[in-house]
Amino acid sequence: MHEKSALAILGSPHTNGITAAMLDVAIRKAQQANYNVTKINLYEKSLSFCTGCCSCMETQICVLKDDLPEIVELLQKSHLVILAAPVYWANVPAPVKNLFDRLLGVAMEETATFPKPRLRGRQYILLTSCNTPAPFSWIFGQSRGAIHNMDEFFKTAGMKAAGKVVCANAKNRKELPEQIIKKIERCLT
Repeated sequence: MHEKSALAILGSPHTNGITAAMLDVAIRKAQQANYNVTKINLYEKSLSFCTGCCSCMETQICVLKDDLPEIVELLQKSHLVILAAPVYWANVPAPVKNLFDRLLGVAMEETATFPKPRLRGRQYILLTSCNTPAPFSWIFGQSRGAIHNMDEFFKTAGMKAAGKVVCANAKNRKELPEQIIKKIERCLT
């Protein structure tokens, strides 16, 4: 059987928090679905801030010397990317946004009209947790904003969504609710 590769990215500084627990559920289910999963923690990587030089648009290689080439290699060989990031001010944490900025030339090619995607044929799953209780986390745009920003990167790169899961009221949770676990598992069936 052809083995599929998955890249699991933790975009949270809390390795034992709700967002990390969501990613762990997705990793277990992906492994059961015969994915070879590689997990990285963005908070453990050295990623300089994008300088906006746009050299990567031509070369698909960033001129800054840090851990980005390792992430690019994993991304390019993956059939599935699972990104777990908490909600920070209706957006993603800075390391996640910085990763998106740094992957500009890897994700898309600039054209005279709309960007041409460079990562077609891959799928992605978005997982986020928000301290705001439901339904307010969605109504007031907290979790919706974070999902939108993550979604925008992957869609522009030409990837297809396999699922998006939000766990609201995260600060009052010690463990994942069963309904959230089931939603995550359904993304991988």
